[in-house]
Amino acid sequence: MGPSSCLLLILIPLLQLINPGSTQCSLDSVMDKKIKDVLNSLEYSPSPISKKLSCASVKSQGRLSSCPAGMAVTGCACGYGCGSWDVQLETTCHCQCSVVDWTTAHCCHLT
Repeated sequence: MGPSSCLLLILIPLLQLINPGSTQCSLDSVMDKKIKDVLNSLEYSPSPISKKLSCASVKSQGRLSSCPAGMAVTGCACGYGCGSWDVQLETTCHCQCSVVDWTTAHCCHLT
């Protein structure tokens, strides 16, 4: 066996390593990586700023009860068993029954 034959036997395995068909960089693997990157960026990460919900009840005589400035109505209650009420302008409870002796507004805000 001559030197050229030995060189050829050494080069054949090296050429197989360079074969582009054996690389792992296919379109599917590139798309998988892109999709994983996008999904990882969408994962929920809580804000470092924590907020606290503060609430209070305000009871008033009559059919209306309003929340203090900066607070919003989250619920209402009416006297004499009246269960019909609505919220006006996000800050005021309005009991709709004809006879009501008191109205309570449950008010909350984030701090």
